[in-house]
Amino acid sequence: MLEVALDARVSPETLRKIESGRVATPAFPTIAAIADVLGLSLDAVWAEISGPERHAGQSAAVPDRGAQLPA
Repeated sequence: MLEVALDARVSPETLRKIESGRVATPAFPTIAAIADVLGLSLDAVWAEISGPERHAGQSAAVPDRGAQLPA
């Protein structure tokens, strides 16, 4: 865990707090840096945290992540 934290340029204590849930909403750059160090895409992280139960109740106002943006 120490190596991941240092490689992501976050303190080990911050990583521990995120892992334990003591930081409920970590900053996006922090999550992006940790995902990068772990070799995970942000899409993979989102899929893991959103789960199928969130997709079932997804609002029509929220675009599908797989939808293509207009050119």
